[in-house]
Amino acid sequence: MSVVIVDYGAGNLTSVKKAFNWLGHQATITSDPEMIARAERVVVPGVGHFAATRGLQCNGLRQAIESAIQEGRPVLGICLGMQWMFSSSTEAPGLPGLGLFSGECERFPESVKSPHVGWNRLRRNAASRLLATVDDQPFVYFTHSYRAPVGVCTVADCEYGGSFSAVVERDLVFGMQFHPEKSGTAGIKMLEAFCNLSC
Repeated sequence: MSVVIVDYGAGNLTSVKKAFNWLGHQATITSDPEMIARAERVVVPGVGHFAATRGLQCNGLRQAIESAIQEGRPVLGICLGMQWMFSSSTEAPGLPGLGLFSGECERFPESVKSPHVGWNRLRRNAASRLLATVDDQPFVYFTHSYRAPVGVCTVADCEYGGSFSAVVERDLVFGMQFHPEKSGTAGIKMLEAFCNLSC
């Protein structure tokens, strides 16, 4: 199976590629929309400022990702890539997200240390194909300063200065706020579930 990892200048690419390769899948890092158009699975990772998602507006990347979604190919956003799937972020006012999930990403409140870095427990609150093979409340690894709101597509949330979306799922579009490739066995099982999805 071919997995394309979208390179839009936001980093966190090599470790994601290694995780898919370890699972036995051919993973390719690319900024070529033609490769995205041919991929069986599309992954949008990323770390850093929401402004980095401007790179997804260039060179046909956004259109290629939207086409993959419309054609029913699984798409996964990781960390910043998940936040981009929401409408917007207060981190970069005026810069639109993909709008697949409703709501705006916001900074953690001043009552907690930011960024939120380290291991935290997921709370599953809906059936999920990504989480079907993992423990009910696994620990996963986070590093982020902004959080996505909990909504109807949230299948798992996390508690840190209030609840926020940790895993979102809508049809064959998925998002993880944490880094599955750094989350031990639980994270690897989630990536494996993504690869094994029936379309």
